[in-house]
Amino acid sequence: MSRSSPGADVASPDERPKSRPGPGLAVLTALAQPVGTAIVAGWQHASAGFVGYVLLVFSGLALADRHRFPRRNFLIVVAATLTYHLLGGPVGVTLLAPMIGAAAVMAVGHRWLVATATAGSYAVWVLVSGATLSQALAALALIAGAGLVTEIGILVAAEVRNGIAEQRRLSEERQRRRASEQRLLIAAELHDVLGHHLSLINMRAGVGLHLMDRDPEQARAALDAIAQSSAEALREVQAVLNTLYPAGEAAPRAPAPGLDRLAELTEDAALRTRTVIDGTSRQLPAAVDRAAYRIVQEALTNIRRHAGPGAAATVTIGYRPEALVVEVDDDGGGAPPPQPGPVPRAGNGITGMRERAAALGGELTAGPAPDGSGGWRVRATLPLGSDETREATA
Repeated sequence: MSRSSPGADVASPDERPKSRPGPGLAVLTALAQPVGTAIVAGWQHASAGFVGYVLLVFSGLALADRHRFPRRNFLIVVAATLTYHLLGGPVGVTLLAPMIGAAAVMAVGHRWLVATATAGSYAVWVLVSGATLSQALAALALIAGAGLVTEIGILVAAEVRNGIAEQRRLSEERQRRRASEQRLLIAAELHDVLGHHLSLINMRAGVGLHLMDRDPEQARAALDAIAQSSAEALREVQAVLNTLYPAGEAAPRAPAPGLDRLAELTEDAALRTRTVIDGTSRQLPAAVDRAAYRIVQEALTNIRRHAGPGAAATVTIGYRPEALVVEVDDDGGGAPPPQPGPVPRAGNGITGMRERAAALGGELTAGPAPDGSGGWRVRATLPLGSDETREATA
């Protein structure tokens, strides 16, 4: 049982609903009670009279502040309804306002007030009106039925509110999940872009320093390549960061990279690279096209980092009816064959490539070349018609 300080008639902040409905229900009740009672009274060949209809309208309109002053509101509605019946008004739609007022009071925990006011009003009506036993029992049954309907209404309303809250929670959870997936995608894009270009810049800077005194022209060419790689890195980073802005605020300044830029990627790889196209080249879903490019980019970056000097790579793009197969092999460049044990190159780059493939419903494998030459093979299969691909493309 909820208690409050003497004279306090306002629901506490914890008891109040977060959003209060407008006066629509009060107006509807103020119309429904006199109209419904007039119809029922017509069947009984009786009339509520002018004062009776005024009381029914008043009790309905009094519901307008039921959320702000639930107890005071309920007592006013009960008093108006009791007065109507003490004046001899016919039975009709007269308990609608008390039922709504009672629901507002019970919603904030004052069931004792509803029980006390109902019992007291019933006793006053029986004593003052001089009702017969059958009339008293009929009135008691009507009040009990109204109470039952009110309880059921409260339970249904609670279930509806819970359902709405659950739907809102699920919607917010989906939004958080999409935001998290977007952040992971951006992180993967930045990892690939920065890892590729920074490793390329580092390698060419080393070449430039080595040749600066012996061959200034070659050193100048290395510096030019560093300038181009850094400019391309800045463009790609800007394109990735543009996705952080809400739609309409900043349009991407560069298209997302795809296999149409594969030749540019391999020429800029700073190692001997051969490209093989297996099958008929065709338009790919945007998500698959972008993922294939990033996988090749990361695989070439790993070759520069981990393979021996003079390593050569072969990039194979296989167009299958239901999937795109991306395979990047290197010959090891004279590096010793990997020893048995944990995969030596299974770092963030390979993890990121696997996640890209898995996000599209595909798979990626990475490991030593099967011929035991000390080389490495990365092979990804990206479905072209999966639900994940369609969703990512959309």
